[in-house]
This record gives sequence, structure tokens and C-alpha cells, in this order.
Amino acid sequence: MSKRHENEETITAPLLDYTYSDAPSKYIVEEDDDGDEKNLSQRVWIETQKLWRVVGPAIFSRVASYSMFVITQAFAGHLGDLELAGMSIASNVIMGFDFGLMLGMASALETLCGQAYGAKKYYMLGVYLQRSWIVLLLCSLIMLPALIFATPILKLLGQPADVAELSGVVALCFVPLHFSFAIQFPLQRFLQSQLKNSVIAWVNLGALVVHVLLSWLVVYRLRLGVVGTALTLNVSWWLVVLGLFCYTVCGGCPLTWTGFSGEAFSGLWDFLKLSASSGVMLCLENWYYRILIVMTGNLKNAKIAVDALSICMSINGWEMMIPLAFFAGTGVRVANELGAGNGKGAKFAAIVSVSESIVIGLFFWLMIMLFNNELALLFTSSKPVLQEFSNLSLLLAFTIVLNSVQPILSGVAVGSGWQAYVAYINLACYYLLGLPLGALMGLVFHQGIWGIWAGMIFGGTAVQTLILAIITIRCDWDKEAEKARQLCLS
Repeated sequence: MSKRHENEETITAPLLDYTYSDAPSKYIVEEDDDGDEKNLSQRVWIETQKLWRVVGPAIFSRVASYSMFVITQAFAGHLGDLELAGMSIASNVIMGFDFGLMLGMASALETLCGQAYGAKKYYMLGVYLQRSWIVLLLCSLIMLPALIFATPILKLLGQPADVAELSGVVALCFVPLHFSFAIQFPLQRFLQSQLKNSVIAWVNLGALVVHVLLSWLVVYRLRLGVVGTALTLNVSWWLVVLGLFCYTVCGGCPLTWTGFSGEAFSGLWDFLKLSASSGVMLCLENWYYRILIVMTGNLKNAKIAVDALSICMSINGWEMMIPLAFFAGTGVRVANELGAGNGKGAKFAAIVSVSESIVIGLFFWLMIMLFNNELALLFTSSKPVLQEFSNLSLLLAFTIVLNSVQPILSGVAVGSGWQAYVAYINLACYYLLGLPLGALMGLVFHQGIWGIWAGMIFGGTAVQTLILAIITIRCDWDKEAEKARQLCLS
């Protein structure tokens, strides 16, 4: 292997630096293509265009892919309350844990590919993609027992026996889906770092259409029940994998994909460390509300409570695809600017992204407050479940508003390579503060599901969002840009 490639493969995430400097970075560019200084409105408009080149298709593709889960859960819900609870636990808890970890580990590519693309080191993107496949496939094998032994695990966690049994059967049906994450998530990040999000969007649209038709056929024509409904997800998600893989290796990325390379097996330990940091950072966030569903299973009348909360989490997850698209867009934009040595550009990209996501979050907050009953009818016609959902709609609305800020700040962290630091923050806020407070309010003070969720929102999510905002505000962006540029040029 050449010395040039050895140097390019070194992985050291930029460190947080809270010192200030009045001296501008020599890499900062504050001019447009004609060399004229931009006013604020022009800069916002130009940055918005750059951001939405990633965010727009990312919203569509993420909503389409998540809709497959929601559609599957909706079809199961109309089979009965037990089927809804079983599918909800399997998809929201078991696959939710899996999804969060795999998605987080794949997000290491947003740092590495984004900075390499910004520095025009195109060759390394393909190498990073292959390393991510290797690491995530190994992780998939390690996590496989969680799906195989889902039923005893859920019983141990206090879930009702009938719900645990059905959830375990559904989890076994999701094994092919589990392995699809390891291939699809790295492909998505590889393509989005090159602003090829439209490809991801079109492939997901095709898979969504197939999934709707398959679900209708399986439930209403073939009458294969909840197992058949679960199996349709495997087909739909592997169609996405096949489409993205064929596009990548068949000439869609001539600069960044030069074929399979033995270099993918070198530097795996350093890559694993950054992937692990990314995985822990994101999965601690993703798992947080999955644990809420598990805790709810220990309440009285758990089946109704789990059904109502699962509907809330499905709606929240559906809307969460928009902040997660901003998470992706912010990560790409910040990484590109830092890779090009433009610290002020990275800071401005973060500000614009957070502001626009908040506006969208407030819109959906209003929609939840006005149309909560209509939304719940998509999933169930059970009056007890609908009433319980109505009681939780206020908390759902506040969760959506907070989630319009927090993932974007996490996207700044990913673009800057701060994953390990944010992982510690998430651990402290979510699991040392939020969860104990939720358990205290819900189980000790007998406030039920409302108390558990409120404690987790205001004790964990709000505090974590505040800390991330302070870190982002205090960051010395010029120094971060210099570190990222030196990394790419070394």
C-alpha cells in the first residue's frame, strides 16, 4: 500500500476546543462565485439551497422507508389489539434497538466521507464504504441472538406473556431485515455525502409502492396474518438495498467507487472505534423512547397503554424522519465546509439548519394538537386505545418540538467528528437523569404512562438539547476547520 493511502486512512476525530480566537482562518471563504460579498439574506438563501439538496430527497426517502414500518403496523392493528401490540413491540422495541445501533454506526461515514469529499479525496469514499460494510455485518452477527431469543428477553423485562410470544415470532421474521441494515445504511451515507440523495429517494419510492401492494395482498387476499405482514418488510427493504448497490457498483459513482479493494481490511480497528462512538451516540438517543414502551408494559392494563404509546411512537418516528433528514444534511454540510477549511461556513450551515428545522417542528406541533384523533384512526378503531392516545397527544407534541432541535445539533457533532463526546452527554442526560426521573414519576408516584414520558422528556431530552446547544455555540469553528483540513491533507 502506498504511503499516500496510509496517510489518508488515519482516523482521528477533531477535538472540541472552547478557546476563542479573533484571527480569521486562512481557509475561510466569505465570497460568492463572482467574488462579491453576500448580504445575510443572500447567504441564507444560498445555504438553504445547498442544505435542501441533501435534506429534501433525504426527507422523502426516510419518510418512505419508515412508512413501510408504519404501514405494516397499521395493517397489523386492524387484525386486533394483540396483533398491534405484538407488531409494535417487535418493530418499535426489538428492531428499534437494532435500527438505532446500526444507523449510528453507519453515521461514521457522514464524518469521514463528508470531510473527504469536501477535501476532494474521492478515492477514500469507496474504501470507507467497504470498511463500514465489514464492521456492520460483523455487528449484525453479534446482535442476531437478540432476535432469536426475543420472547424470553421480553418476558424477563415484564411484558405480558401473549404479547411477548407473538413479538418473538415477528422478530424471527425480521432476521433478513436485520441484515439489510448493514448494507443499506452505509450505502445511503456514501451516496448522500456526494449529494446523490435523489437516487436514494427514487429507490425508496419504488420500494414503498411495492410494500403497500404486498401488504394489501398478504392481509386482505392471502390472509396470512401478522407473520405474513412482517415478511413483507423484508422484501421491501432488500429491494432498496439491491437498487442502491446496483447504482453504486454499476457506474453511478465513477469517482468514488473504483471497485472492491483489499485496503478495506486495513485500518479496521480505528474505523471500528469511530463507528462505535457514532453508534453509541445515536443509539442512546434512539433507544431512549424504546425503553419507554418497555416500561409501559409493566403498568396495569398494559396492552391498551402499549398500543396507545406505540401509536405515539410511530407518529413521532414518522415525523422524526424530517429532523433526521436535517441531521443528515447538517452532517454533510458541516463536514464539507470543515473539509474545505471553512469554519465560518460550517457554523453558518448549522445555524440555518437548526432554524429551519424548528419552524417545521412547530408546524407539526400544531398539527398534532388539532388532529390527534384523526391520526390515531390510521392505526386502530379501538375506543380505549383512542382515548389513551388522546391523553398522550400533548406530550407527543412537545416531544416533536424538542426533536426538531436535538437531531440537528447531533448532525453538527457528526459532521465535526465529536461523536465520542456526545455519547457521554447522551448517557448522562438520558440514562442517569431522564430514565430515573421517568421511573420515579410513573412507577413510584403512580402517574402512569404520562409521568414516565414527561419525566423522560423534561429530565433527559430537554437537558441534552441545552447542553448540545451550548457546546455548538462555544465551539471555535476556525480551529475545527484547520484540524479537519489537516486530517484530509495529511
